[in-house]
Amino acid sequence: MADKGYTKMKLLYIKSFLEENSDEDHPVSVDEISDMLESKGITCERKSIYSDVKTLKESGVDIISVRNPKPGYCICSRDFELPELRLLIDAVQAANFITPKKTKELIKKIGTLCSKSQATMLERQVYIEKRHKCLNEEIYYNIDIISRAIQSGKRVNFIYSKRHLDVESGTVTTEEKEFCVSPYAMIWSNDHYYLIGNNQKYDNLMHTRIDRMKKVEIAEERARKFSEVSPYKNYFDSADYSGKIFNMFSGDTQTLEASCDSSILEEILDRFGTDTSIRVGGSEDRFLLSTKCVVSDGLVSWIMQFGDKIEVIEPKSLRDQVKKKAQEIGSLYK
Repeated sequence: MADKGYTKMKLLYIKSFLEENSDEDHPVSVDEISDMLESKGITCERKSIYSDVKTLKESGVDIISVRNPKPGYCICSRDFELPELRLLIDAVQAANFITPKKTKELIKKIGTLCSKSQATMLERQVYIEKRHKCLNEEIYYNIDIISRAIQSGKRVNFIYSKRHLDVESGTVTTEEKEFCVSPYAMIWSNDHYYLIGNNQKYDNLMHTRIDRMKKVEIAEERARKFSEVSPYKNYFDSADYSGKIFNMFSGDTQTLEASCDSSILEEILDRFGTDTSIRVGGSEDRFLLSTKCVVSDGLVSWIMQFGDKIEVIEPKSLRDQVKKKAQEIGSLYK
């Protein structure tokens, strides 16, 4: 073991072995470390392992020595705690735009961020929900290409597919169209991943689901400035935009004023944020809401889910839209 190369490899092997196999409930003994090194063709004395562990600790690796449940060493802290890994796994499972194949791959990779025993425990807790998942394996390459296009300020070309019901045959058909779009941001909304951009033919923003894109390529043309088609000047504020948009329907930003039942205060604050203007009005069991948002069919659908618990006051055009939708629904159930 006098060779410096072997000494460096020995340290790396020990560090990797501890990361993969140890946690506070599963320490590894010096004998186990020695056996592992021997399997790698490295023979050493026990005291050199103690010295190597000390070197790793001094370099910043959080290794502790324990007596229970058995004498040995373990990694005490990692970059991710178990509850954080649980959140990441749940997010991967919940995302419809991640294919079944990639879901399994990502969960496996997340498991490498903890010990093998902890990874096994996490996998046992995975709830395989019978949900529909995207089957387009191109989506991961699409995300990378679009990201590079945004960074370089270039447009993207792609083929977009949309499903339609053929009235004559009664079958679902797929229509494909070619688009050239200036990309500004990618937003995860309503269990789907969307590209927010501008179709060069129009002066507004468009939303396209990334899982429905094929043959995405970076174009030669420079992207149109988002300040020409949106209210943002210095940078495209994805958080602000997603907070104002409803169900990914585009429209004009206007001030919404509504009378709301106190029972839906949580839902209102979750949707618009805690800095939204809320004031008592009308009666003690209702409050007045005032906020800026995009007025669209998506907003109408969102309001309708609350029934008589939300009454739109302004703008009048939105009030009329909600009234019309309510009458149309009512006519179906006469």
